[in-house]
Amino acid sequence: MSLQAGDIISTGTPPDVGMGMVPPTYLTGGDVITLEIAGLDKQRKEVVASTWTEHC
Repeated sequence: MSLQAGDIISTGTPPDVGMGMVPPTYLTGGDVITLEIAGLDKQRKEVVASTWTEHC
């Protein structure tokens, strides 16, 4: 498979994977995610804590 300019790479994890770990593990503010594709480049993203609150 060859990537072309503008192609999108979408990945994911099934729901509840973090909950199945002992102890449960989830991404939190300050965690760093690095994605690298050999011969292409590397991306680094830092998780930011949510400021969203539910209003009743």
